[in-house]
Amino acid sequence: MSRVLLTVEYDGTAYAGWQRQLNGLAVQQVLEEKLSEACGETIIVTGASRTDAGVHAAGQRAHFDTRSRIPPEKYPFVLNTMLPPDIRVTEGRAVPEGFHARFLTSGKMYTYRILNRRHGSALRRLRYVHVPVPLEVEPMRRAAQTLLGRHDFAAFQAAGGTAKTTVRTLRSAALVQPAEDEIVLTVEGDAFLYNMVRIIAGTLIEIGQGKRGEDAFLRAFETRDRLALGVTAPPHGLELTRVDYSPEAFLCPEKIRWHREEPTEEESE
Repeated sequence: MSRVLLTVEYDGTAYAGWQRQLNGLAVQQVLEEKLSEACGETIIVTGASRTDAGVHAAGQRAHFDTRSRIPPEKYPFVLNTMLPPDIRVTEGRAVPEGFHARFLTSGKMYTYRILNRRHGSALRRLRYVHVPVPLEVEPMRRAAQTLLGRHDFAAFQAAGGTAKTTVRTLRSAALVQPAEDEIVLTVEGDAFLYNMVRIIAGTLIEIGQGKRGEDAFLRAFETRDRLALGVTAPPHGLELTRVDYSPEAFLCPEKIRWHREEPTEEESE
């Protein structure tokens, strides 16, 4: 039996999220079915993040165990001839038996994309959230910087979150404008709560509209009140961009203490 780690890219528009479920087709189900067919055995995959319905991924990671003799690096070539065009495997690698795609992550990056112009876009409608009212980007940038560091993000979790602790560390929160009508938010941290990135994005949009002050996040840290923040932004603007692991995770993971409870994330979330 060998363990393989895949990097998976997908457009989440047609799926009920990453995790296999009864009420809709999930990315995990499609991947498991094609892996089982390719390997000639029942395959169960474990993903690093449980993205919600409509959320996309450029760098989801997932591991599985198999008796197949397919070389790990060949899985992208095998699976991409079988998968639908909105799911692609971009990398396969062998990992130790004790490796775990979810519990051994050292951090994640998420991207949220906003189309800020009067009229929507036919071409960008599935990846960008349309905000027709002009946004002031500089107050949004300043507010984003107040998120950095280790904080109790209790106010940044939607109802239904099951994390045992709401303390998280954000290492980066940046807004850029790759085009005149685009605003792109990227956040990096050790882990994320349920709907946390979408709540951050929704609050930043309200700050850009002048509906909330630049100190909104600071107030939320103090009060731990969800109502101190903005609405939860729509899922289709969100992308799981990258999942990180420390080099040690690929060497002797059985010696690494799985110290972090698995955050329930909708993107992670």
